[in-house]
Amino acid sequence: MALGTFDRSRSLQALADHTFDVLVVGGGVTGCGVALDAASRGLRTALVEAHDFASGTSSKSSKMVHGGLRYLQSGDVRLVYEALRERQRLRRNAPHLVGLLPFLIPIFSKDGLINAKVARALGSAMWMYDLTGGARIGKLHQRLSRDEAVAHMSTLPAERLAGAYLYYDAEADDARLTLTLARTAALDFGAVVANHARVVQLRHDDRGRCTGAVVAADGHRIEVRAAVVVNAAGVWADEVRGLDEGAAPDTIRPAKGVHITVPWEKVRNDIAVVVPVPKDRRSVFVVPWLPKGDGTFELTYIGTTDTDYDGPLDDPACTPEDVAYLLGAINGAVREPLSEADVLGTWAGLRPLVKAATTGRTADLSRRHRVEVSDSGVVTITGGKLTTYREMAEDTMAAVVRRLEDLPRRARRCRTRSLPLRGAGPLDPGIDEHLARRYGTEARVLQAMVEADPSLGKPLVEGLPYLRAEAVYAVRHEMARTVDDVLSRRTRARLQARDASAAAAADVAALIAPELGWSSDEASDQARRYVEAVDAERAAAGLPPTPVPAR
Repeated sequence: MALGTFDRSRSLQALADHTFDVLVVGGGVTGCGVALDAASRGLRTALVEAHDFASGTSSKSSKMVHGGLRYLQSGDVRLVYEALRERQRLRRNAPHLVGLLPFLIPIFSKDGLINAKVARALGSAMWMYDLTGGARIGKLHQRLSRDEAVAHMSTLPAERLAGAYLYYDAEADDARLTLTLARTAALDFGAVVANHARVVQLRHDDRGRCTGAVVAADGHRIEVRAAVVVNAAGVWADEVRGLDEGAAPDTIRPAKGVHITVPWEKVRNDIAVVVPVPKDRRSVFVVPWLPKGDGTFELTYIGTTDTDYDGPLDDPACTPEDVAYLLGAINGAVREPLSEADVLGTWAGLRPLVKAATTGRTADLSRRHRVEVSDSGVVTITGGKLTTYREMAEDTMAAVVRRLEDLPRRARRCRTRSLPLRGAGPLDPGIDEHLARRYGTEARVLQAMVEADPSLGKPLVEGLPYLRAEAVYAVRHEMARTVDDVLSRRTRARLQARDASAAAAADVAALIAPELGWSSDEASDQARRYVEAVDAERAAAGLPPTPVPAR
C-alpha cells in the first residue's frame, strides 16, 4: 500500500497493484470524509476524483460551518442540533481550519417602527438556536442597539435600523478542509488517493455484484479491485449510478448557489451580516474575508442564491441575473450602492439536494442526506451539507461495514468523532499568522522553504496574502496538477481577485513548471487555459474587466 504518501504517481500505481476493501468515487468533502472514516478503521481504502479535490460543490459553498438558523423556521430542529454538534467536533478536530464567526442580524424598521411580531419571532429563534446547540461555542446571542449594530457595519442605514441580534457560528475554507481530509486519510492512515482520475466503468462479477471500477488517468486505464464501491459524487451521483445500473436515475435536484466578492471598503463589516433580500423571502450572508490584522479586511463576499438548475453540471455559470440579485440584496442594506464594476470575483456551485416527492423552492428542501445500496452493492450517499460531512461519512460507512464480512471489532467502530486532522496541534513560536490559519502545524514546512529561498516569500498574486512558496508546496505536497488547482483551490485567488489571478497565471505556471516537468510550451498552455477560463467566467456574468495592478 501507499502508506504515508500523497504522491499521485505512486497512488495510481497502487490503485493497479492492490485490492481494496473500499473504493470511494468522488473527492469532495463527503467522499474525502468517507475515505478518512474507512482508512482510520484500518480498512484498505482508495479514493479517486475525476477532476481536483473539492473542484465541485466543496470549493464553492458559503464556507460556513453552522447549524442553519433558517432550518429552525421550518421546524427541522434535529437537523440544526446535529449540525451544531458536528460544528463543535470540527472546531475541536481542526482548530486551525475552523474559526469562530460572529453574525449580525440587523432589524430594519418601516417609518421608524419595528413590527413587534417580527421582533418576538427573531428573539425566539435566537434562544432556540442557543438551546439547540449554538451555545456549545461558548457564547449566547445578544440584542444590540442601533449604534452597536452600526459599529459592526458602518454602511448600514442608521435611520432605518431598530437594532440587531448578534449570534455566533463558525467558518472554514471549504476547499482546504476537503484537501486536509484527503491528506489525513492518506498520510496518517494509508489510504490511496488520486485526483484527475475518472471512473469510466464499474465492474461486476457473474452474480451482478460490483467488484471495482475502471479508472482513466493520464491516458491510461487502471483496473481497481474493491469489495465495496462508495458513490460520493455529489451532483454527479446519478451518473455514477448509471454506470452501475445501466441507466442514470433521476434522484438529484441541483440547486445553484452564487457568491460575489467585492472590496471590503465598500461594505466595511467587521463580522458576518445576514441581510434580507428586498421583495423576497430569502436572506444572504455578507462575510468579511482576508483579515489585515488591524480590524479591517481585504474583501467581503456576498451570497448565496438558492435556485433550481438544469444546465451542465461541470461548469455552472454565474449569470448577470445572479449578480444583479446579490447586488440588489446588499444595496438594500447599505447607504452607498455597489455596482457591477465593484465585483472582483464570482463563484457558482451546485448543491446535490435529494429530490422530494413534492415540488417547491430549492431553498425549502431539506439538507438531510440519504444512504442507499443498489442491488449490486454500490453504496450511494447524497444530500447533506458541508457542516455534516463527517456524520454523512459515518452513516455511509455503517452501510459499507454491513457488506464486509469477518471484520475485526475495531473496524466496525467509527473513530472520526474525535480524530484530529493534519495540522491540528500546538503551533511553533513565530509561525506566520496567515500560514498558521491555512496549514496549522505544517506551516513550519513553508516557512523553512522561504528561509531556504527568500524569493518564495514574495506574493503569488498581487494584492493577496498568498506566498509563492504556497504554489510550490501545493505541487510538492498537495497533489496540485494545474494552474487552476493552485489558484482556485490550494489558494482562493480566483474567487478573491479574478483578474489579478489571471495576470499572475503565467508567473505561476513558470514557478510550478519545474516541479511538474512541464516544458515552456506546456507552461504557456496552462496559463492560457486559466486566463481563458477566467475570461469566460467574467463574460458569462456580464461583468466589465477589473483593472489589474501592474506587475
